[in-house]
Amino acid sequence: MRRTLGWGVAAAAMLVAAATPAGAAEHRPARVTGSAEFALPFGQDDDVQSFTFDARSAPYSRPLPIPRGGHGSPADAAGTVRVSHWLSATDITVRWEASVDCMITSPGHATVTGIVTRADEGASGFVGKRVGFSVQDGGRHGDRVGFTWSASMDQDEAGQWGPARIGTCLAPAAFATVTRGNLTVRHAELMAPPEDERP
Repeated sequence: MRRTLGWGVAAAAMLVAAATPAGAAEHRPARVTGSAEFALPFGQDDDVQSFTFDARSAPYSRPLPIPRGGHGSPADAAGTVRVSHWLSATDITVRWEASVDCMITSPGHATVTGIVTRADEGASGFVGKRVGFSVQDGGRHGDRVGFTWSASMDQDEAGQWGPARIGTCLAPAAFATVTRGNLTVRHAELMAPPEDERP
């Protein structure tokens, strides 16, 4: 009886495996989640800054009005990034939030961009602008983050310097060490385009 039961369980497992498309587990969306405070390697002060990520890949979900852009990009993404900055000098916390539009991952790493949709008065100049974040998932005590508005500048057509213009999925390397909290990157390979978008 035991042998029969064991064979039945094994056969059922084989049928489930056969019914599951090869690589189905790999098609889980990429994710970046968690909340963390971090310390800058430059301009140290007593401020407390933190990021909270809830971002997930959503391939080909943002159509673009360009040739072959009807379904969007394999790096399309959704979700939010929330930023909090406590200013020690004034004991004021400034918060703002970005709606995620793009994400690319590799094992343990992610680059995320989003458009700022809401901000406290002290950060109202960010509203409507794209910002970029990088995340290095080094385990419980080895995470790092980076972001675009502190260490990146750009020149316009006249050669004048100013804040960098941020394209989708662009951010510097993760240059700031996480001091409290935890960030998790779940990697997923970029997917091929839908059949009607392929060459």
